[in-house]
Amino acid sequence: MILHIDMDAFYASVEQRDDPSLLGKPVVVGGSAEGRGVVAASSYEARKFGIHSAMSAYRAKQLCPHAVFIRPRIEHYAAVSHQIRQVFEEFTPLIEPLSLDEAFLDVTGSESLLGTASKIGLQIKMLIRERLNLTASVGVAPNKFLAKIASDLKKPDGFVVVTEDQIQDFLDPLPVGRIWGVGKVTAQVFKRFAISTIGQLRQLSRESLTDLFGNSGEHYWQLSHGIDSRPVVPDREAKSISNETTFSEDITDLEDLKAWLVTLVEQVSRRLRNHDRLGRTVELKIRFSDFKSLTRSLTLNSSTNITSELLAAGLELLCNRLPKNHLPIRLIGFGVSHLDQPEMMQLQLFDESEREQQRSLDKVADEIAKKFGKHALHRATGIKKSPSSK
Repeated sequence: MILHIDMDAFYASVEQRDDPSLLGKPVVVGGSAEGRGVVAASSYEARKFGIHSAMSAYRAKQLCPHAVFIRPRIEHYAAVSHQIRQVFEEFTPLIEPLSLDEAFLDVTGSESLLGTASKIGLQIKMLIRERLNLTASVGVAPNKFLAKIASDLKKPDGFVVVTEDQIQDFLDPLPVGRIWGVGKVTAQVFKRFAISTIGQLRQLSRESLTDLFGNSGEHYWQLSHGIDSRPVVPDREAKSISNETTFSEDITDLEDLKAWLVTLVEQVSRRLRNHDRLGRTVELKIRFSDFKSLTRSLTLNSSTNITSELLAAGLELLCNRLPKNHLPIRLIGFGVSHLDQPEMMQLQLFDESEREQQRSLDKVADEIAKKFGKHALHRATGIKKSPSSK
């Protein structure tokens, strides 16, 4: 059994917790409404006004003039995320973090000692509330796909369990857009065939879906039948470590994209260091407004987990390796692979003394994030428009 734990309005909820005067108020975490800031996250009170992540802060101010705008504190959120991770570790070592505020947990091997997966999920919710004064939504299901959908259905503070014999009853009424990979373009194709729910999609044969969508057709067939064989892969066992975020509105501004990239790189590099891993190949993933995706990669001269080196590689890919005059971007992802490769030579961009300085800076930043989140350091590039990780 798999749990998907998703913190509710994480950044905004942390700010409301730390400053009780913000409770009940529309809170927007992001850049300045007077400048070219971008919304990183919003409280549920703010969402009622139509405010969402990746929206311009100026537009958010128009929608809700009395909203409270707060600069992101990414390192502080990372410190809180570490505390949440410690709760998870009391129940299973099989934890696959997706971002600062969500993770998959495989609790199959824990049930004989700690009770059913449902009981474990409820205990985790309770401990997060008691220890951190935050709420989490939990989905419990036989696989990742189902658990992810379940955690999202009754937010905030949701708890949904899907058992093996409930899979089709659970899936069939849901809109076809709930299937991973079905975006606006694919949904329009389904609409032409009068398919709007997963149940209706399930009536199509494997062959029909393959004829329509090629290899993606097999993917849609399996998920519509509730089949997802992907295991939960902890960071220590992963062949790569990555993170990505999908924007509610497509982004065209390069500076905004750089700010989102900064936080993705910081999250990935911290996960590498937490697990004593080095990576040699950096990969940037981009999905455009027409839902076409591309990846660009760069192999470094030596393995590293130094934030500044990974960021330099990521910025090179973002600024110089994408097509000119490309369409607006709806998703950006950053990852590192070829983990634990032996160093072949020093990275030319930094001499060894500077690399040691960068390692020391990363170490200090990690310790500050763990122990003194409220006073955490910020990387200047990301302060103005620090991104959400969702």
